[in-house]
Amino acid sequence: MTFSIDQFRLDGKVAIVTGAGGRGNSIGRAYAMGLAAAGASVVVADINEEGAKAVATEITAAGGKALGVRTDITDPASVAAMVAAAEKAFGGVDILVNNAALMVEIVATPAIQHTTEQWNRAFAVNVTGALNCSQAVVPLMAKRGGGKIINQVSGGAYPPSTVYGITKIALVGLTTTLARELGSQNINVNAIAPGNTMSDAGAMLTPPDSPFIKALEASIAMRMRGEPDELVGPLLLLCSPAGAWMTGQVLHVDGGWIIRP
Repeated sequence: MTFSIDQFRLDGKVAIVTGAGGRGNSIGRAYAMGLAAAGASVVVADINEEGAKAVATEITAAGGKALGVRTDITDPASVAAMVAAAEKAFGGVDILVNNAALMVEIVATPAIQHTTEQWNRAFAVNVTGALNCSQAVVPLMAKRGGGKIINQVSGGAYPPSTVYGITKIALVGLTTTLARELGSQNINVNAIAPGNTMSDAGAMLTPPDSPFIKALEASIAMRMRGEPDELVGPLLLLCSPAGAWMTGQVLHVDGGWIIRP
């Protein structure tokens, strides 16, 4: 097969992005906008219905196709309704981006201080939510001949030093497990591990004078901070025919923070 730049196009594909309608300048929003720009119809899913619909409106105003849907990824019935809305509006699902997560809410509390309720909530959103969504879309992907699942993990999982990091390394495990299980159905399962990204949430957690930024500055190979849009290119690789021979992988997009052979 001869390579063509058109292999990065997603015309005729249907994508769901969870957590895409939350805080304004978010990675989820950048993912949704990028997928739409590549030709996909996008379901913008978020527990914040107003935010989901606002991002969907941005996409349609730019000439794309989108639908905003309120979704609680911890509730299988809500997830089923999200998938049903995608099928009704666009005919099926080809791409799932499991982006929704708790971060700001949990990253600062030491693990030893987490209550059982807080611990279970972190895993319900950051790990079980991704499994709920994956389980819901796989039958539709299989019906269409295959699909792509991309899980949002984190550089903060290598190694984990917070409950947030623990949930993200667990999500890496879910990524590799599903890649093995779903490969025979032509479903690729990969992950993106962002570094210090200047989303609204990232800027809130790591202001320029934070000790974390000082430590990162001393160890990173290139640039410490990236913008949400800089994650879209790697996402398109994993979502498109250009990345068809990749599964079970974690792409570190972080300026050389986490360097792994």
